[in-house]
Amino acid sequence: MPKLPDNKFLKYSSLGLQLLATIGAAGWIGFEIDSYFHFSFPVFLLGLILIAFVGMMYKLYRSLND
Repeated sequence: MPKLPDNKFLKYSSLGLQLLATIGAAGWIGFEIDSYFHFSFPVFLLGLILIAFVGMMYKLYRSLND
C-alpha cells in the first residue's frame, strides 16, 4: 500500500486543538483541586497549567523536528 503524503494543515491544526484541550483540562482540574482544599491562592491551577504548557511546547518542538 503506498504511503499518502502528510497534510501539514491537519497536523498543525490538531496540535493547536490538543494545546487548547490540554491547557483547558489542566486548568479545570487545578481549579477543582484548589476549590476542594479551599486555597486562597490558585496553586494547583497555575502549576498544572504551567506543566501542561511546557509539555505541549515540548511536543510541538518534537513535531517540528520530524
